[in-house]
Amino acid sequence: MKRAGMLRQVSDFSDFSRGHWLQELLCQGEEPSRVQSSPDGQHLLVLQKSRPPPLPQVVAFQRYSVGGADLERNWQPPQPALAGLLFLQSPVTLGSWVLAIVWEHGRTEVWHFVVALGWQLLQTLELCQGARARIISVCSQGANLVWCEERPPLDAHSDMSKCAFRFCVCTRALEMGDQGVRLGTVRIVLHNSPEYQVLASPQHVFLVPATASFATTSKFLLIWHPEKAKLTITAPSAGFIHSKVLRSSSESDFRKLLLGSVGLLSGLAPLDIHTSAVSNSEGLLLVSTKGAVNMVEPDGTQRHIFDLEGGPLAQGSSVQLKTFGSILACMLAGVLYLIDQNSGRLIEKKILSMKEVHFLESPGEEDSIQLLTQTGIYGFSFSKPEDSSRPEPCLVEMVFEEACRYYQRRSLSSSKLTVEKLKKGGVFQAPVALAAILQHSLRQKQKPARGLQDTYAKLLSTMSLELQSYMSLELLKTCVVCAPQSEVESYCEELVEQEVSRVLHSDMDKDNLAYLNSIFASFPKAAWKATRSCLQLQQNGDGLLVARATPEVWKKVLGGPQQEEVGQNGVVPLFELICASFLRFKPKWLPSFVELTQQYVSISWAYSSKEGPEGRVPLYKRALGVLARKNKCSEANDEMELELLLCSKRPKAVLQALHLLIRLKRWQRVVEVAEKFSKLSPLLNKEIFTTLLAEFAQHRELDPYLDTLWLLCPAELTASDILTVVLQHLPHSQEDPVPFSSEGNQLTVGLLKPLLQRVVQRPCVQDEMYSDALQSPTFPPPTPPREH
Repeated sequence: MKRAGMLRQVSDFSDFSRGHWLQELLCQGEEPSRVQSSPDGQHLLVLQKSRPPPLPQVVAFQRYSVGGADLERNWQPPQPALAGLLFLQSPVTLGSWVLAIVWEHGRTEVWHFVVALGWQLLQTLELCQGARARIISVCSQGANLVWCEERPPLDAHSDMSKCAFRFCVCTRALEMGDQGVRLGTVRIVLHNSPEYQVLASPQHVFLVPATASFATTSKFLLIWHPEKAKLTITAPSAGFIHSKVLRSSSESDFRKLLLGSVGLLSGLAPLDIHTSAVSNSEGLLLVSTKGAVNMVEPDGTQRHIFDLEGGPLAQGSSVQLKTFGSILACMLAGVLYLIDQNSGRLIEKKILSMKEVHFLESPGEEDSIQLLTQTGIYGFSFSKPEDSSRPEPCLVEMVFEEACRYYQRRSLSSSKLTVEKLKKGGVFQAPVALAAILQHSLRQKQKPARGLQDTYAKLLSTMSLELQSYMSLELLKTCVVCAPQSEVESYCEELVEQEVSRVLHSDMDKDNLAYLNSIFASFPKAAWKATRSCLQLQQNGDGLLVARATPEVWKKVLGGPQQEEVGQNGVVPLFELICASFLRFKPKWLPSFVELTQQYVSISWAYSSKEGPEGRVPLYKRALGVLARKNKCSEANDEMELELLLCSKRPKAVLQALHLLIRLKRWQRVVEVAEKFSKLSPLLNKEIFTTLLAEFAQHRELDPYLDTLWLLCPAELTASDILTVVLQHLPHSQEDPVPFSSEGNQLTVGLLKPLLQRVVQRPCVQDEMYSDALQSPTFPPPTPPREH
């Protein structure tokens, strides 16, 4: 059940100085007013640019008025227009604020409010250094002003391409000097740039292209990190692109910044931005013309949050965005959307009857949502009934969503199954039962609740361990968020271990496999430790690798979605993930792990079964594929390839390993492998001996090992067969053969003589077959006695 919210009026403007005038200002004018609240929530500033002079266009209203001078400002041509109203940290009093009124030509008035005295002008300053400069966009960050200014070229007939890059992004700090408030030195963040709108979060400044006149520059955003003096290039269609630390003013040139990324940027899709705003979580909120709400994080990554209803947004339509704690509030065409910005879940959708609505700051109450309308200030709160109609925990809602996906995948019907149908249908009892148990358990953590139905009591006792595990997992997540930096790594390792274990004990579908891929990519070391723990991998007293994983876990490791099922989107099967982890952290264990998996496959699936993993691609070949993706040709890789081939004990793999050893000229290892694997089968013995006999015919490298080699000769090979193989593989000489050649690499009859003698002296195979019959005392055998 979704949470129900309600609007409650908290002010009718009677608690504001000149409250009736505030209400009149909000109701007047064809263009909507712009309203800003002070950081402490005690002052409202109303800006109405359309009011004709000498009427004030900026008016401040104080809550709980204690008297003093009011703030009213107006301007008229030829004075430039207002560029921004900004609240900054006061350089005079720690923890207080000042108001900066900035005009387009750089004139800046700094005001502060004093109890009983009212508004006082501290200083009038010049923000820009050039007389011809014009401020396009301005924002504040702490005690700093950041702005984008236009610097017209001196030559009126300059090239249009040069004129497009006539903008500059600068910053100055508000400081306290001997003569009062002053501005610090100008710091150039970016010069020779296109026009940007600047938006500041507490730690970062986002630069959003203001126009789409040049195709390349309207495809990406810039993020400035003041503490690191770094600029990041990011694009919603591609994510993080490039980052550069600006060590000198020459590196702040826009064109030099893009020099190494022009090729990549040219292939990107243009930005689709209807509205932008800064979130309280340091991210940048973007609304596209299609109504999609996305969040660009300070590191350049992007995630989708929500899709607003109503189709494409008109060019002049207004969309307001503001975050209150973890809730994102969106106002579009009189409809208020409240969205959980972490999960993207729609919490509440409410149609408002007010014509004009503004979001206000809620100091000290970040989850409190306040709306300013023409009739007063309203607070939005969620109802909290004491019975079963109380808001459902997010976890319970997730149960129904997961169950909906689960049943939809297994349904033969074409109709779409929704959470509402699942709750009301009464057909699927499992999610209803689980939701009831979870609600019961969560309520017991908060306050005593009514008893659980008898139907679910037995199920609750069965699930008690799982519930306890879930509660400890939630506690661990809280520890990760609140832990100091020195302890985060250990908490993350524990969290990753629990998550890997949880996924291995659930259905290994494509979503879970993609999730595991992201865990292994983000936390490789923690994922390796979690794998060892889940498979219970360790060395025994003899130094051999053993695994005590349950059959269910083995089936998840080997029987999940394979490469042809997951596609080419970078997701790899779980077996390949684990092999890559072995290669990174414990390479010498990989062949033993492949051998262990083969042992498990031989027990669980019939040989060459198409359901089993060996029926698709052999496990040793999958491990070799992981090794090949390392793209590093080295002696260690050759050795690993050799071990993986041999650990499979498959005839083709053993012969491939033998040829690899021959290519590497490791003759002693060649003989050792031949001696060990010839015992597996007569057919493999014959293939190994024939291969080595062919090598023997071509060079003299195997001569020191002939005694061992001749012992491997299969019983069915005759002297004629041996001579045929030798003659076929003799090296072709370019010169006429010379008796008693001085070269020592010639094959002689003397080298073959021990082998030929051994074959000739060996009993004939057919004689052995009939020897028992020939030695029989009577022929034919006597008739067996009859049974009476």
